[in-house]
Amino acid sequence: MPKILAFPGSIRRDAWNRKLIQVAVDATRAAGGDVTLIDLADYPLPLYNGDLEDRDGLPDNALRLKALFKDHDALLIASPEYNSSIPPLLKNTLDWVSREWQGESGLMPYQNKVAALMAASPGQFGGMRMLPHLRQILNTLGVLVLPGQFSLPGADKAFDEESGALKSPARLHDLVLELVNTTAALKRA
Repeated sequence: MPKILAFPGSIRRDAWNRKLIQVAVDATRAAGGDVTLIDLADYPLPLYNGDLEDRDGLPDNALRLKALFKDHDALLIASPEYNSSIPPLLKNTLDWVSREWQGESGLMPYQNKVAALMAASPGQFGGMRMLPHLRQILNTLGVLVLPGQFSLPGADKAFDEESGALKSPARLHDLVLELVNTTAALKRA
C-alpha cells in the first residue's frame, strides 16, 4: 500500500484547498492509499535565508518535514493560487525541505516520489495558472508529477454545505486512483 503525504498549501482555516485536500484524502484512502494528512501550520518555518541556515542550521520543523517527505512514497498537494503562482508558504516549505543536511543531498526527500497536484479557487480559473509553476518546481527537485491534475473553479459552490463532499468528484477520483496505482507500480518495480 503506497504511503502518501497530503497537505494543503494554505493554512487559512476555511480555505477551499483545505476542503479539497480532505475530500482527496478520503478518496485516496478509498482507492487503497495509506495517507498522512498534515497541516503546514503545525510546522512553522522562518522565511528561507541562507545566512540563517549557515548560522543556525535547519530549523527543527524543516527536519521534521524532511523526515515525513522521506518516509512517504508520494505527495498529494492542494494549493491556492497567489498572483498566478504558488503561495509563499508552500514555496518556503519546499525550499527548506530541499536543503542539504549532514551530508545528505537536499534532493533526497524528493527522490523517487510521485505527486498529484490540485487547486481550488472561487474564480473561473480554479488555480490553473499556479499548477504549472508547482509542477516545474517539483520536477526540478526530481519528483515525478502525474500528467493529470485537478483544478476546481467555482470552489465556493462546488462543495455540499452539509457533508462537505465535492458535488462532482469524478475527475478528482480519477486523479487519486492514478496516484495510488502509479505509486504502487513504481514500488513494485
